[in-house]
Amino acid sequence: MTVTWHVLGAGSLGGLWATRLFRAGMPLRIVLRNSGRLADYHAAGGLSLTEDGVTNLYPVPAELPDAAAPIRRLLVACKAYDAEAAIAEVAPRLSKGSEILLLQNGLGSQQAIAARWPESRCVFVSSTEGAYRQADFQIVHAGQGQNWLGEPNHRNPPPWLDKLVAAGIPHDWTADILAKLWRKLALNCAINPLTVLHDCRNGELLIHREQLHTLCNELREILTACNQGDAARGLEEEVLRVIEATANNYSSMHQDVRSGRRTEISFLLGQACQAARQHGLMAVELHKLLEQLQTFLHRHGLPAD
Repeated sequence: MTVTWHVLGAGSLGGLWATRLFRAGMPLRIVLRNSGRLADYHAAGGLSLTEDGVTNLYPVPAELPDAAAPIRRLLVACKAYDAEAAIAEVAPRLSKGSEILLLQNGLGSQQAIAARWPESRCVFVSSTEGAYRQADFQIVHAGQGQNWLGEPNHRNPPPWLDKLVAAGIPHDWTADILAKLWRKLALNCAINPLTVLHDCRNGELLIHREQLHTLCNELREILTACNQGDAARGLEEEVLRVIEATANNYSSMHQDVRSGRRTEISFLLGQACQAARQHGLMAVELHKLLEQLQTFLHRHGLPAD
């Protein structure tokens, strides 16, 4: 029997996955948080995806959290701070042996969800794909990347990875997903907050090389203390590569602030600073950066956690 994918979160990554799975013929339903969002979605006619300048509209079926059908495979593409509460709304529908795919940035939310729903198989995903929401239910695929999937305590891949192949979703199963998530967290900590504080595109950070160097050194110490030596290796070089490769882009955190949305600061910079404290590391520049960013967010009327 073919399993239906249920997608929580119709933003950039959720929309990108949903449209590709839908056009590959996978049974799929988007779960929207309330009747107002559902009405807006129906008015839009579905999800639109722009790739290489070409836009297509996909009438993916949508429903509310309290729909009747059981959920066997749940793709959670909400922001890290919303993910646990969003799953809780559909939790009564989770069938025995259900699978939950978690596409959140940073660390912390995934572990909390896995602990709260231990009877579900929780697959962590670290994505480097570029996508942004041009408007409600309008997604632009801005850059090719990779999706790393894995489980901290389960090395065997699930049998449905061929569905991702059929949908053209680039992916790899990894036995060490935490290393991928730590590495991405470190990249985000080095780049995203600075783009907010300096109000700039990624490429403009190259004039702040000394600050980047100090941040990367502190992040490398934290990763090493957390037994993430692979994630620490060559960190600064990769930070500079990412900055150059995405020079004309605004970081996701910058886009959130510009749109008046809550950031994922607690699951990125907050997690790094917490890890530093746990291991007795000073991380002076990272703590200073966290304080500056929290002050900035307060000043702009946005949550600082």
